[in-house]
Amino acid sequence: MWGEIRFRTNGTKDEHICESPCMKGMPMECAYRFRFYPTPEQADLLNRTFGCVRVVYNRARALREAAWAERKERCGFKQTNAMLTALKKLPGFAWLNAVSSVPLQQALRHLDTAYRNFFQRHARSPQFRRKDGPQSAEFTKSAFRYRDGTLTLAKMAEPLAVVWSRALPSAPSTVTVTREADGRWYVSCRVITHAEPLTGGAEVGIDLGLKDLAVLSTGEKIANPRHLAKRRKRLIREQRRLARKQKGSKNRAKARLKVARAYAAVRHARHDFLHKLSRRLVNENQVIAVENLSVRGMLKAKRHSRSIADAGWGELIRMLTYKAAWYGRTLVKIDRFYPSTKTCGTCGTTGHTLTLADRDWTCPDCGAHHDRDHNAARNILAAGLAVAACGEGVSLGVLRHSGQSSVKQEPAP
Repeated sequence: MWGEIRFRTNGTKDEHICESPCMKGMPMECAYRFRFYPTPEQADLLNRTFGCVRVVYNRARALREAAWAERKERCGFKQTNAMLTALKKLPGFAWLNAVSSVPLQQALRHLDTAYRNFFQRHARSPQFRRKDGPQSAEFTKSAFRYRDGTLTLAKMAEPLAVVWSRALPSAPSTVTVTREADGRWYVSCRVITHAEPLTGGAEVGIDLGLKDLAVLSTGEKIANPRHLAKRRKRLIREQRRLARKQKGSKNRAKARLKVARAYAAVRHARHDFLHKLSRRLVNENQVIAVENLSVRGMLKAKRHSRSIADAGWGELIRMLTYKAAWYGRTLVKIDRFYPSTKTCGTCGTTGHTLTLADRDWTCPDCGAHHDRDHNAARNILAAGLAVAACGEGVSLGVLRHSGQSSVKQEPAP
């Protein structure tokens, strides 16, 4: 099971040169995700905990929305926590005391963080949590016990049957239990670890695409596996069966579970492929140059949005970012408006007219013949090395193709 690794640096979110904090001897905060199989008693307790977390989160959100809409008052964690205390004293909500109080308070903290990110324009407005979607609950140190490789949550007599695919580098500070829509259970442990940077390696530029997922500056083409396209027939079949089921029936719940498992198969296959590809690129290269693509903007295009989402460009760049920092590599993101495709990698002129159907072309200035994607990857690498050597302020300007010969013309007498 792959571990999702998050790290913190002193840079900003839109930083172009990602350097490893481990090179300075700094500890890193990581999260490792494992699958576990709860007993019927543990599943019942966790399901009740999910329900309590959902109710508290939704009521706190409604309280904050009402306070602003009716009285123009800001409502934070202090007010929502007081609401939770009063709610537990009501006879109709006595069942909130049957579960651990830590996940309920963590839900309020998550809501406060969500609103803070929304006000800072880092995320959209917080939404109400649904009952039929993925469920999660976070436990801090006071609500679980980790000892001798066993994990026991609050109000549980037995430890969870976790499949430890790797050893934790330290005792977890928080534990998040998740039940996915397909019925699988996962536990995510947040730990502190120290990275071991790699040495040696080459430089590579990566041009992302749809025909080939990635074309490297070395000339290697990595085929697009098209995970969604391969499993689309199964998804269509399961969704049609779901649509024919009566709402509220047990058969509809079973059909919904099959649809969720079909989507999970696509998601797991995509993540497995991207994890292996990103790890290989980080292992083999000291410097990795990519384009800072606006994937969210590209998804608004009706023609290729499904294929772009299936390719997982954003997820690949995210994995390269944290793995480059993890292993001491340098990831350079060049400007998305840099004309890497229409620039000749031999003479450096740009402005050549190309369409999406032109997979190879010949430069009219120097006569060099280029493969479209390979030439773009070479230009991305050259631009990335310039940014890495001279800083982000370096100009990536190139000669503009004027439609005439590049041979120097003598002025007329």
